[in-house]
Amino acid sequence: MAPINLNVKQSANSTTATIAASSPDILVRETLRISANLASSSPLLDTPPALTLPASQQSTVRFICCEEIDGRRWNYVADADAGGGFKKNSFRALTLHSPQAPLDGLMAFVRSYVVPEGFPDSVTPSYVPYMTWRALKHFFGGAMGVFTTQTLLSSVGVSRNRAAPGAVAINWILKDGAGRVGKMLFARQGKKFDYDLKQLRFAGDLLMELGAGVELATAAVPHLFLPLACAANVAKNVAAVTSTSTRTPIYKAFAKGENIGDVTAKGECVGNIADLLGTGLSIWIAKRNPSLVTTFSLLSCGYILSSYREVKSVVLHTLNCARFSVAVDSFIKTGRVPTLCEGNMNENIFSFPWKDRPVVLGSRVKDAFQDPSAYVAIEPLFDKEKYIVTYNPSKCKVYAVLKDQAKSDDILKAAFHAHVLLNFVNSSNESKVSSQNQRENINSNAMQRVSDLASCIADSCKIVTNTYGLFKNKANEQVKIEAIYLSVGFGFASGHAYNCSIFGAWL
Repeated sequence: MAPINLNVKQSANSTTATIAASSPDILVRETLRISANLASSSPLLDTPPALTLPASQQSTVRFICCEEIDGRRWNYVADADAGGGFKKNSFRALTLHSPQAPLDGLMAFVRSYVVPEGFPDSVTPSYVPYMTWRALKHFFGGAMGVFTTQTLLSSVGVSRNRAAPGAVAINWILKDGAGRVGKMLFARQGKKFDYDLKQLRFAGDLLMELGAGVELATAAVPHLFLPLACAANVAKNVAAVTSTSTRTPIYKAFAKGENIGDVTAKGECVGNIADLLGTGLSIWIAKRNPSLVTTFSLLSCGYILSSYREVKSVVLHTLNCARFSVAVDSFIKTGRVPTLCEGNMNENIFSFPWKDRPVVLGSRVKDAFQDPSAYVAIEPLFDKEKYIVTYNPSKCKVYAVLKDQAKSDDILKAAFHAHVLLNFVNSSNESKVSSQNQRENINSNAMQRVSDLASCIADSCKIVTNTYGLFKNKANEQVKIEAIYLSVGFGFASGHAYNCSIFGAWL
């Protein structure tokens, strides 16, 4: 509830008002007159003018206080008795605003369900575009659900030649059971839901579409209902795990205060409303027997587009590998660090966690180095650091090996150094490769000798020494109020790090 402005001023000299009590209509009119007189009083809430009542019904109307909530105002009055006190049960509120139009009342009712209290000041600016695209995604998702359910119900009967209801029920139960098993197996991904939130969220929506498409395919091959339905349900349950696991961090990014529960509740309400609208539309369309493939294809395109725009509109206040790469690349090329919004907008949503990445943080020594000579040549360059950064030509990747007792800033610096080295290597390779044939033999042309690699890494060390502090300062300047920009979440490579314990994912 909005804060209540309460001003109290006792009336020193009460006046009287007269009402002809013989008619209820007259009573209503006189009440409105009192309200109008009170409303026309000064902002300091001076004593309201009173009306003269018949001698037999004289009473003193005394002004008590004024109340304002969300722009609406009320005056509180009470009747005084002959002894200077107040009559029992005479305390009442007189409205100072005109009655709300029916449409305005309806909109206020709807807003109470779909936007958090205090909107728009209680949420970040990215909340509106996110919820808009989320509503569209659920609308298309609800519409597709009608067609896929209709197809499944039809296929499960045909697959057993209209067998007994018991056999149909067993098929359905097995389908749901397979989905639950897939959900449990995928839950082991754990920390990836934190630092690759957007990528996994979009991948989950793509998986949801794949599951819906497989469910639709049961209409073509009803005798394969059970394996297809099980596979589809596994995919959809994995997508459900992804959606549930990433929901809270996203809503947390929108909440400006301790209103994460309110933001979550209203966000889910918007999704349910859109889902119901999409379901209603698809039922209306289904009665006209449209082309199943064409309708499903159009709805799928709308779902995927809405999902992509939904994820892109989220502005997270921490850096994962993708956003950190955007920040470092921009700093190297332009000398400036992008803002939170720019970093989130330029993040690659299609860089899924299972894809090979050019930078591996927290790798094992055996993965980072091809032979002992490379390690011996590079190790002295990092005597004063809590990490070692190197490039493996055979795998075309930059590796950051973390030493024992490495702190958050050491890991951040290692990641920064790894991206600087990657940029350095790519620039060196581009200068040495001029044709597609040469590009196929890149490992023999660039970074061929250990001495070349050591020289390249030594140059990167000089660059990092001179620029890392500047990078941190520029990054912090972008978010003086919004968040700590250099709070970094990285997914570490599996296995142990060099002479250290396994690090967590969020710093």
